[in-house]
Amino acid sequence: MKTKKKKSIWRKWQLYLMILPALLYVILFNYKPMYGLIIAFKDYSFRQGILGSPWVGFQQFERLFSSYWFPIILKNTLTLSVLALILGFPASVIIALMLNEVINNRVRKSIQTILFAPHFISTVVVCGMLTLFLSPSSGIINKVIEFFTGNTIFFMQGTTWFKWIYVLSGIWQEAGWGSIIYFAALASVDKEILEAAQMDGASRFQRIIHVNLPALVPTMIIVFILNCGSLLGIGYEKVYLLQNETNLMASEVISTYVYKVGLENNSYSFSTAVGLFNSVVNCIILVAANLISRKASDTSLW
Repeated sequence: MKTKKKKSIWRKWQLYLMILPALLYVILFNYKPMYGLIIAFKDYSFRQGILGSPWVGFQQFERLFSSYWFPIILKNTLTLSVLALILGFPASVIIALMLNEVINNRVRKSIQTILFAPHFISTVVVCGMLTLFLSPSSGIINKVIEFFTGNTIFFMQGTTWFKWIYVLSGIWQEAGWGSIIYFAALASVDKEILEAAQMDGASRFQRIIHVNLPALVPTMIIVFILNCGSLLGIGYEKVYLLQNETNLMASEVISTYVYKVGLENNSYSFSTAVGLFNSVVNCIILVAANLISRKASDTSLW
């Protein structure tokens, strides 16, 4: 039996050789850095190194949970993540369903290009555009508001508008790109079923609801589970670039807090503890979402 397995491996050595670079990448850049997680339980210093730094147990986590900012950053992170999930997730599905109904191939490709283009715009450029468009003195949006109401809105100041600016601009930038996976899934729908539904008198809307949408459900469940696994994984760049002193109470999230505490204040053990807490919670949410999906339907990650 072992001899047969060895022969099978050697017979397909080219495939294993192709996997090797990806395997090395995962080991070097994903698993090897996990060794540094132990500094979350130490009072780390450069002079003493990772192994030489003294152990402090859960002191860094106690510092996090007792911090004034902990409930604020947790609330802000969850608010932005849940809003982005609730509003952004169906947006990609709707775009895919609408594009699938465009008969003219040239028109469909033109619309796809327009919708996909924002994904390739740098985050720095997007934040610069938002700052310019929402400026109370020269922003085009405030010019329109001022024309109709005579007043201007300070969008980037205060805590009222930040979450909507972040979420809606994220949907504009990523919804089109996220629709690719659903559009590909729609390509596998049996055309004969659609033709049979049309012959039975089903309208276009009824075909979308009863034929196309059910075909997307397995893909939607997998994407939703993966998104649940990054609920606390709000990106650092965009939040930090849109952040200022006046909207800090609504814009400070876990990633920006880790950056400020870890890199600006050189508290590497504390920032590692915060990052570890973030990863553990994301893992628990991912496992829970997968378990619920597996019990509620036949689709799950494992």
